[in-house]
Amino acid sequence: MTKTTPEQNKAIVLEAFETLFNKRDYAAAERYWSDPYIQHSAHIAPSRAGLFDLIRSLPKTLRYENQLIVAEGDYVIAHGRFSNFGRPAAWIAADVVRLKDGKLAEHWDVLQDEATRAESVSGLPMFGNRFPA
Repeated sequence: MTKTTPEQNKAIVLEAFETLFNKRDYAAAERYWSDPYIQHSAHIAPSRAGLFDLIRSLPKTLRYENQLIVAEGDYVIAHGRFSNFGRPAAWIAADVVRLKDGKLAEHWDVLQDEATRAESVSGLPMFGNRFPA
């Protein structure tokens, strides 16, 4: 059993997301996602295979950017943007991940279409310090 620190867990999640979503290196991504992997997202089929199959089905232009990452114990929350995957608006995501033995073991998310300047009642962007072009 591997015990990791919150700082190590944040680094694992960021590297896992980079490997799967941006590099599309499925063999390397298997090192980061446990088998079994528990998926709570309504739009993703169960298991690690369900997640990998979803990513394979999306355009190669898919991009993940991280804005903020926090960790407590075995849980990590990553605030990020998924863009260039065939939808009119990027998704702003809060991904909650539970790690076990240094691997992503369980996942929940909250997704919202990214608002433009005209759509933002607060007048502030949802991600970073600029509105989408």
